[in-house]
Amino acid sequence: MDARLNFFADPVTGKALKHVMAAGRVVKESALPAATQELVSLRVSQINGCAVCIDMHTKEAAAAGESAVRLHLVAAWREATVYTEAERAALELAEAGTRVADGAGGVSDAVWERATRHYDEEQLGALLLLISFMNLANRLNVMTRQPAGAYEAGQFH
Repeated sequence: MDARLNFFADPVTGKALKHVMAAGRVVKESALPAATQELVSLRVSQINGCAVCIDMHTKEAAAAGESAVRLHLVAAWREATVYTEAERAALELAEAGTRVADGAGGVSDAVWERATRHYDEEQLGALLLLISFMNLANRLNVMTRQPAGAYEAGQFH
């Protein structure tokens, strides 16, 4: 499968994505736990069907020491006992923020309140940016049919 567009060869998308990636580095370096960042990135990508991001974030998480069990259970996190309450709150917020078109009202007050129990304002800001960035990346990759499977941990980080 060949991608429909090479983002970095195109002058407009290349320039814009360099800025997005720089903003993504700020989130990556934030106080939001790295494990939470990878789990959220993976879950958002699963919801959106973005194979290239699923490939990337699975490999990044594994390289950082994440267990195979936790990675395999992300899609069914609600029934899994391997996540902390904070991780569960982040995954719930990620799902609500990704599925805004699927339900009335977007992110409910209850979902937001659960997230605020575990994350301070800086971490919440980073989490919201991460969810938004992942949705942007997923949509770009899905629309242009970016191929998955060849990513190597550390390639873009």
